[in-house]
Amino acid sequence: MTGPGTHDGEDLPRLVEVLGALSVAIDLGLGQPAEHMLRSATIACRLSDRLGLPPEQRDTVYYSTLVMWIGCHADSQEYARWFGDDIAVRHDAYLVDWAGIPYLRFLLGNVAKGEPLAQRLKVMGTLFRDAHGQLATLVHSHCASAASLAQHIGLSPEVATTLAYTFERYDGRGLPVGASGDQIPIEMRVAQFADIAEVHHRTFGLDAMTAMARSRRGGQFDPAVVDAALTSPEELLAAAPDGDEWKEALNWAPDREVRLTGEHLDRLVCAIGDFVDLKCPFTLGHSRAVATLAAAAGERLGMGPAEVHTLRRAGHLHDLGRLGVSNQLWANQGSLSPSEWERVRMHPYLTERVLDRIPGLGGVRTVARAHHEHLDGTGFPLGVGGTMLGRSERTLAAAVAYQSALEPRPYRDAMSPQQARERLRGRSRAGRLDPDCVDAVLAVAGHRPSRLRRDDLLTPREHEILGLVSRGFSNREIASRLVLSEKTVRNHVERTYTKIGATNRVGASLYALQHGLVTHLNDPD
Repeated sequence: MTGPGTHDGEDLPRLVEVLGALSVAIDLGLGQPAEHMLRSATIACRLSDRLGLPPEQRDTVYYSTLVMWIGCHADSQEYARWFGDDIAVRHDAYLVDWAGIPYLRFLLGNVAKGEPLAQRLKVMGTLFRDAHGQLATLVHSHCASAASLAQHIGLSPEVATTLAYTFERYDGRGLPVGASGDQIPIEMRVAQFADIAEVHHRTFGLDAMTAMARSRRGGQFDPAVVDAALTSPEELLAAAPDGDEWKEALNWAPDREVRLTGEHLDRLVCAIGDFVDLKCPFTLGHSRAVATLAAAAGERLGMGPAEVHTLRRAGHLHDLGRLGVSNQLWANQGSLSPSEWERVRMHPYLTERVLDRIPGLGGVRTVARAHHEHLDGTGFPLGVGGTMLGRSERTLAAAVAYQSALEPRPYRDAMSPQQARERLRGRSRAGRLDPDCVDAVLAVAGHRPSRLRRDDLLTPREHEILGLVSRGFSNREIASRLVLSEKTVRNHVERTYTKIGATNRVGASLYALQHGLVTHLNDPD
């Protein structure tokens, strides 16, 4: 039988694979393509070697670069307040030296961008009455959040300390304290250059990157770092030998061979869920609550330990894709346009894309992706329903719907538990949510179930075996997988058939499909 330290019999991922996927999620919020931060980390490590940094400093450089913008999602609400689309302004900020006239021009062009003129003028007046103070407060919040989050996901104190200098400049004109020169850790001076250089090289080419570096030498960037970079810059910025930037970046990781234990992975996915929830003030604690609710409902439904464990992790990670959608949309108090709604509907797909980077989490990815799918096919992003949704997906969808109702949104107040219950039951009656899963979620949330589940008579072991039978496993294969005797499995199968009224595997498989009991196995890595 699989336990909390395994994923359907497969190895757990390495630490750097999970953190690498997290960096891809960070890329979403920066408006950059996937692997931007990973490639920046590769460039930073190459540059560290050119500068002769010792291994322990290069290790700090690696993770500082990989997650240097982890705090940006925690202040997305403030960015949206000043600039409208927080993701767009972060994307465009890469192209501007944040000092002097270019900086001022950038601010003027982006304050309350997209808002009516009267609103833009009002926001400009508020910001420019004390632009330095307002931005210093925003940056200080960012840096404090980044340091705290780095420690929360288990990175070293050295990384947390380095991240506090993300917005400082070599010439002392940065924020929040105006540190300059060697007051800024060399690890951050390297990370800053690698981050900007990667974008300019990818966007405009080598010559443009070189011109940018020279123009900011002694201003934003340490002259020694620039000089080292511009010694054979084509080698510094060269693509991975085999074109696999993910593999190349992970090979630079100081602990690249460290494989997570089940307990460590659980702590990490919980921390990542906490990080995601910081994007919007009204979702704080959302992922933890969903994970707890979904796992408890899964146990009530008779799921085995491995399925419950997958469901809990999916609950923590289901909203990763929210990072790729602007807070301008999440904070909207009115109706979204069709194009805006389409961007919102994409966030479960973005969750899938991030989780797809982590080997061994195929089951988690499948469940997490479907948290807004409906039985009648009206959900998103894929619009699948019925037999395409397993019991775990149905349970997570019910848990997300209930927990979301309890939380305030910009367009409505938080609902009471009774109102949340009625909304959930209404969606069940409308055919969008599974009645059994809704009852289980409501029961563990403290509400009286409205009906008995049709599969109450099946034990957790019988649920598990029925799921494997539906996947075509023979009794011998099931016995090997669950470490049971073949005779014991045969007895379980016979009792299960009797309880559900099936006479053969086809009948059992159809029952499993109709009731969302098909076991989801991890995809091959």
